[in-house]
Amino acid sequence: MGLRGRIEIKSPDQLRVMRKAGLLTGQALEAVRSAVKPGVTTLELDAIAEETIRSGGGIPSFKGYSHPPFPATICASVNDEIVHGIPNDRVLAEGDIVSVDCGAIVEGWHGDSAITVPVGGDAAVGADVRELLRVTEESLWAGIGALRLGGRVTDVSAAVEGHLRSQAHPTGGSWGILEDFTGHGIGSELHMDPNVPNYGRGGRGPKVERGMALAIEPMVTLGSNRWKTYDDEWTIASQDGSWAAHFEHTVAMTAAGAWVLTALDGGEAELAELGVPFGGLS
Repeated sequence: MGLRGRIEIKSPDQLRVMRKAGLLTGQALEAVRSAVKPGVTTLELDAIAEETIRSGGGIPSFKGYSHPPFPATICASVNDEIVHGIPNDRVLAEGDIVSVDCGAIVEGWHGDSAITVPVGGDAAVGADVRELLRVTEESLWAGIGALRLGGRVTDVSAAVEGHLRSQAHPTGGSWGILEDFTGHGIGSELHMDPNVPNYGRGGRGPKVERGMALAIEPMVTLGSNRWKTYDDEWTIASQDGSWAAHFEHTVAMTAAGAWVLTALDGGEAELAELGVPFGGLS
């Protein structure tokens, strides 16, 4: 492991351990996705994620993190809640959406990923919400696809925003791209340099190097990008009550290309569709 300025550069062996953390994170999210249904509580989803991580030999990244200490394994943000929702006894109803953010630690290395899931399936939510989920997840992959050795971190930002701006909004308005919450470097700590905004011009910021790992995470609303914080000091919700989506992956750069550490297949299928080199290590 080395440093370029304040950015952590990982060795191939360290990236392999990060892949273990990423796989556990991805497996926990898939277990949660399978459990999302009308009548389940976000606290029950939290228990499923924690059991998956701990039974796989990992430690939840979020539990006890920061100040005030986050009390759970996942962030569970429902409908107009954007990020950092605290799991509780709220019962999910058909037609809700829930954004689930999760992290795992293996041998001191972190993985971080998020999904947004419609409760009751795609048919249970309106066309506008389906579009919200589609364009947000696609913007994540657009950002991942923009990663190139020798490129700049803000190439990711420009690709995320560019994809969102290219997609028609159901009401003819604009997608609300959160500017105050960004992706980030990740590795021996959960949040590290550099910040990875979801908007802005490309060609700026640190150079993308072999051994860098970034958590890329667009957060988008159907309305305004203005937000508020609940009294719990964690939950962030849209100020205008518009619904929000959040998708995230941890991505490492190797000599061969991008390796999506939190995708179960390493991102190989999606990267192939984008025509982007797959950087998985054996």
